[in-house]
Amino acid sequence: MAEGGRRWRPSLWGGGWAVEVVPAVGVLGLGVYVIVGTAGVGTASAALGPGPRFFPVVVGVALVLTGVCYVIDVLRGGRGDPEHGEDMDSSAPGDLRAVALTSGIFLGFAVTLDLLGWIIGGALLFFGLAVVLGARRRARAAGLAVVLSVVTHVAFVEGLGVTLPAGLLSGVL
Repeated sequence: MAEGGRRWRPSLWGGGWAVEVVPAVGVLGLGVYVIVGTAGVGTASAALGPGPRFFPVVVGVALVLTGVCYVIDVLRGGRGDPEHGEDMDSSAPGDLRAVALTSGIFLGFAVTLDLLGWIIGGALLFFGLAVVLGARRRARAAGLAVVLSVVTHVAFVEGLGVTLPAGLLSGVL
């Protein structure tokens, strides 16, 4: 019993079991969302190898299984430990500038993807994130961003049969 003869009840913000079960159910729900969303992906027949639905379904099933195990663990009394990283100062303020820049880069990528296409947009995305996360050699980061963008384009288009936007390179690709 708590002070005043009242029974203690866990609350969402008070640190009880609900604080643990909300992310557990969130992981489970995200898995279901991925699997349901994948059902709407149009595919050509994939005679050789997995099609574009294969990996999202694998990720969705893994999320559902993880979410179910997580929910069961929480309902059986399991609790997460607070973060105690070796190289982490929990009293230091967060880097809001990096968070804002990263969010802006992702938003800019999403808005301009159809116009620029995957190769150009992806290269700008990868380069921007590298710079925000501390890349010192900008020319090297730019080169790696282009290579990564082209390799992922080829892997998705040729390997999985997924159509990515060509954008400004539509006459070239």
